Amino acid sequence: MEYAMETVGVKRSFPTPDGPYMALKGIDIQAPRGKLTILKGRSGSGKTTLLNILGALDKPTSGQVLLNGEDIARLDEHRRTLIRRTRIGYVFQSVALVPMMTAAENVDYMLRIAKYSGSRQSRVAEVLRMVGLEKRMDHMPQELSGGEQQRVAIARAIAHKPMLLLADEPTGELDTMMGLQVVKIFKSLCQQEGVTIIMTTHDTGLMEIGDRVYELEDGEIIG
Repeated sequence: MEYAMETVGVKRSFPTPDGPYMALKGIDIQAPRGKLTILKGRSGSGKTTLLNILGALDKPTSGQVLLNGEDIARLDEHRRTLIRRTRIGYVFQSVALVPMMTAAENVDYMLRIAKYSGSRQSRVAEVLRMVGLEKRMDHMPQELSGGEQQRVAIARAIAHKPMLLLADEPTGELDTMMGLQVVKIFKSLCQQEGVTIIMTTHDTGLMEIGDRVYELEDGEIIG
């Protein structure tokens, strides 16, 4: 199958005192397998709402959300929870590392949640090496720079070998150089792990690095 993630006519509305607010107005996107897809747009454009739907954190009002050909919008909450735990990884603008755990322990925590069946110790070392932190694995989050903390969050998100990685403004709190490093890590992970990555950003300087770019404005794909 060519696409790891595909949406067909996805709409999302929210109730307001003045009537329904349409946050997404019929979104059709295709994320090629093993590639980096970028969703760009200003704040309020709908990209985070769309990402939450792609990640099975929210359901669309209508439309299809196809993960590896399966419409996850139609699944019950138990199945959706299982998919979130085993097949999808998440990276957020706020890294949300556990402050009392080392970098290695933060990554291992994800493996325990996902009930990873392989050697957790070797997988932790492998993913931290992929993001260039093999020498910092025993450091606490407060001993790491912002860029290093984000790299730990990336390692944690891919540790359980998800087929899809979703990243919501992962460079939003980083300077331009650090942001570029993070996106280069994403590209490398696509090649090494075969993971499909969908990332939101408003940084126009990162656009050309994506294999596919969609721009959202007022809940619609433009351009």
